Amino acid sequence: MAKSYRLRQLLYKIESSYGTDPTPTGSANYLEVLDLNIEPIVSDEAERQIISGYFGNYPVELVNKRANVTFSCYLSGSGTAGTAPKYGDLLKACNMTQAIVSSTSVTYSPNSSTAGDSVTFYVNYNGVRQLVKGSRGSFNIEMTAGELPVINFTFTGTFATPTDSAIPTPTKSNQATPVAFGNSNTTGFQLFSYAGACQSWSFDMANEVVFRSLVGSTDTVQITDRKPTGTVVLEAVAMSAKNFIDSASNSAQGNNILIHGTQAGNKCQVSCPQTDLGPITYEESDMVWMLNAPYRAIPTEAGNNEFELKFT
Repeated sequence: MAKSYRLRQLLYKIESSYGTDPTPTGSANYLEVLDLNIEPIVSDEAERQIISGYFGNYPVELVNKRANVTFSCYLSGSGTAGTAPKYGDLLKACNMTQAIVSSTSVTYSPNSSTAGDSVTFYVNYNGVRQLVKGSRGSFNIEMTAGELPVINFTFTGTFATPTDSAIPTPTKSNQATPVAFGNSNTTGFQLFSYAGACQSWSFDMANEVVFRSLVGSTDTVQITDRKPTGTVVLEAVAMSAKNFIDSASNSAQGNNILIHGTQAGNKCQVSCPQTDLGPITYEESDMVWMLNAPYRAIPTEAGNNEFELKFT
């Protein structure tokens, strides 16, 4: 019988021991997601390059077998200030450190661990379940005026053969209703201390995620580096008001911040305290000149502070 593409579900749970299945359940570990996809087997190929007297392919063995899981969530809080959003443990598995102030805030900032938190996924496609353990990954954030902001995740974990398993009954929790990116819901925008008219804002943590399978060791996924970048699109203004091109040309550094949401428990502040601007370009929107400003998030000498995601 054909499998319906609509009938998909994601469960996940943080691992207490790397690569050990913590057994996520639909009642406790269901995550409401968009665009759920899985590459059930990703591998390299080792060819057996046998000399023969004819043309044709060499036989191959699949090696370094792993699985990739990609999906998106709406960028929203838990609904309660001081309670982590449902995808908070996913951020931890992207080398983000979580700091909770009871009834007030949950803050995520990067760390430089090569053996940080990991998660197990149950990806169910209409009754076929793929178990993906030992998963670590990266994320990016996209906000565009008039649209619901999203956070996109990409994870790599160890390979396991899929099995038949019914989709569990899910229970949604700690995922507040998202609100559109726009003037009524988004405040505090500044780029290089200039409060301009922002059309879109994006950030990519760009973690370097590698799969390692070595003799005498267990198969592992590690995060070995990051190179965070992003792009801000805002209305162009007179050079006397703000000269972003001069800032880029002189390799100046400045802040990059905004707050999305207005209700307690569903406010999200994104900030890059120190950014470099790349080559700026012009573009048009509704016959209005816009600046397309790419940036790199740069840590200070203290380190691990080039980006912060804070829910209040």
